[in-house]
Amino acid sequence: MSLSIYGQRLDSRLLIGSALYPSPAIMKQAILASGSQVVTLSLKRQNPNEQSGQQIWRYLQEIITEVDGQLLPNTAGCKTAKEAVTLAKMSREIFQTDWLKLEVIGDDYNLQPDPIELLIAAEQLIKDGFKVLPYCTDDLVLCQRLYDLGCEVIMPWASPIGTGKGLMNPYNLATIRLRLPHATLILDAGIGKPSDACLALEMGYDGVLLNSAIALADNPVLMAKAFGQALQAGEQGYVAGIMAQRQTAHPSTPTLDTPFWHQNN
Repeated sequence: MSLSIYGQRLDSRLLIGSALYPSPAIMKQAILASGSQVVTLSLKRQNPNEQSGQQIWRYLQEIITEVDGQLLPNTAGCKTAKEAVTLAKMSREIFQTDWLKLEVIGDDYNLQPDPIELLIAAEQLIKDGFKVLPYCTDDLVLCQRLYDLGCEVIMPWASPIGTGKGLMNPYNLATIRLRLPHATLILDAGIGKPSDACLALEMGYDGVLLNSAIALADNPVLMAKAFGQALQAGEQGYVAGIMAQRQTAHPSTPTLDTPFWHQNN
């Protein structure tokens, strides 16, 4: 089944970052191996108008064209709503897209999003026609407020950015999924291994966005492929229907001398 983001259908449920790779060539190979069709780029940290950003930008253009995908600029590094809105408008002009991953960081230690500034920025950007994908914590009320503002896609964190700790609060994440059944939920930040991504899809999340777990692996290309396969397994498990957990053991063959099949008379 495909992933829908603001009405655009995508074959892959993996969104992937473009930072931290050993080289632009490895970045391209990893993104292609992952099967992802959405690539994030920080305008503040990698401006294509600057000479230092030309090579990365060229590689990203090639990738997006090759996979028939979508660039997802982000406001990484912004600390106020005003700063994020200004950067978003610059990004739209340069990259010619209304898609935006909205980040407004409130704490330098764990890079936790500022919920107040995030809501202010999201409201302004939605009114200005942006298709906002807000990065937030696993706070149910915050996610509800963002959805009510018009964010069709919500991206709660699994754990703080770059920690690789995986799903630290499964209950919170499951509750968000339960209470926002019509929202597109993409788990963002803190994913450390393919099984984390698989678990997110098994919980009913629509996709996963990650960067460090692939870019910092010993073999980024192989790791990217592993994440792509893990997401497929998680989605198939969720659709197939995962068995309910039990408090007691149950034999797979409950009665002796009972055949493995039954024939109806």
